[in-house]
Amino acid sequence: MQSTITISENIKYYLELEEQCGAHNYRPIPVVLSRGEGVYVWDVDGNRYYDFLSGYSAVNQGHCHPKIVQSLIEQAKKLTLISRAFHNDLLGEYAKFMTGFFGYDKVLPMNTGVEAVETAIKLCRKWGYEVKGIPEGRAKIIVCEGNFHGRTSTVISFSSDPLARKNFGPYMPGFEVIPFNDIDALALALADKNVAGFLVEPIQGEAGVIVPADGYLTKAKQLCEDSNILFMADEIQTGLARTGKMLACDHENVRPDILMLGKALSGAMMPVSAVLADDEIMMTIKPGEHGSTFGGNPLACKVAMTALQVLKDEKMAENAARMGELLREELIKLHSPHISIVRGKGLLNAIVIQHHNNDAAWELCLQLKENRLLAKPTHGDKIRLAPPLIINKDQVMECVNIIGNSLPCLD
Repeated sequence: MQSTITISENIKYYLELEEQCGAHNYRPIPVVLSRGEGVYVWDVDGNRYYDFLSGYSAVNQGHCHPKIVQSLIEQAKKLTLISRAFHNDLLGEYAKFMTGFFGYDKVLPMNTGVEAVETAIKLCRKWGYEVKGIPEGRAKIIVCEGNFHGRTSTVISFSSDPLARKNFGPYMPGFEVIPFNDIDALALALADKNVAGFLVEPIQGEAGVIVPADGYLTKAKQLCEDSNILFMADEIQTGLARTGKMLACDHENVRPDILMLGKALSGAMMPVSAVLADDEIMMTIKPGEHGSTFGGNPLACKVAMTALQVLKDEKMAENAARMGELLREELIKLHSPHISIVRGKGLLNAIVIQHHNNDAAWELCLQLKENRLLAKPTHGDKIRLAPPLIINKDQVMECVNIIGNSLPCLD
C-alpha cells in the first residue's frame, strides 16, 4: 500500500521554506494553496482541488464569498480598529444583530474560538460564585472525554488527548471529565453542589465527528436546569449551518445558557468569535475583568453581520442538510472494505478507515490530494469530510467518485 505523491519543484520551494523557518506544530498535507473560490482551492501550480475541510468549518460560506469580501473591503477603507477604549459606530449595531439573530440578551465579542471558550469558562465561574453561591475557589465545570475546545493552557488541562497535554503541565484544576453521550455519568457528576456548568460540543468534531444519541442534548439540558447548572454549548465548529441547522443544538430545540461561536462567524475572512448569554450570566462580568484588544473591532462587526446574513439568505443550513444526507448515502454505497463507519450530520461528516496500517487514513488523504480532493485525518483512523455549505449535488457525486477511485490505494 503506497500512494504515489507528486510534488513539483515549485511546491518544494514553499514546503522547504516553511520547514526551515516555521514552527513544526502542524503536519499538513503536502499541497501549497494560493487561491480559493466557492468549494474550490488552487495550488501554486494552478491545480484545482475540492476543499473537504473548509478551514475546520470556518469556510462554511465558501471561499471568498463576494458579498463578504465586499463588506470587508468597504469597512477596511473606513475604520478597522480603535480598541474597546472607545466606542465605535458598529459595535452596538453588531450586538443588536447578534442578540436578535440567536435570541440572547447580551453578546461578548472575541477573536478566536478558544478565546470564546476561555470567556465562557470565566463567565460560568463568575456566575457560580456570584449568583449560585458556590464557595470561592470551589467552582467546578464538567467536560467530556474526547473533547476539543482549543489548545490554551486552561483548555488542555481537561483534554483527554495525550498530544495536547504531555509536558505542558501543571494543569488548571476545577474540571471533571466524564464520558461523552452518557446521561447517567452526567447525572452523577451534577450531584456535586459545586458544579457551575457543563461544557459540551453538541457533536465532537475533532474526535472524529462523534454524534450523540437522539435526545442526549435535551436530557443533558434538563439535568442542568434541575440542578441550577449552566449548559454551555461549544458550537464553534458545529454551529452556523454546518450540521443542517443554524446551531447543532437546534436539532433538539435546546437553548444553551452560554453559547460559543467562531470560525464561520466571519465567513473565513478574519478571526471572529462570540459568546452569548442572558443578563443574569453576562452581567456578572464588570469593566476591567475581561477584554480583548481586537474583540468587537469595527471590521469584525461588519464582516460577521454580513457572513451571518449570507448563511440565512442563501439557505445554507437547508442545503447542508440535503447534501449531507446525499454524501453519506453515496459513501455507504461504495461498499468499501476500508470504510468501517460513515457518520455525521449535515455537512459535518467522517469516515473511519479500517486497515492494518496505522497510517492508512493519512495515505488515503495523500491519494485524495493526487485526485484533487483535500481532506485531513483526525485521531489516526478518521477522515473528516466537511466541504463548504454551498456544494451542489453534481459536485457531491463527483467527490464521492474521487473518494471511490482513491480507496484502491489501500488494497
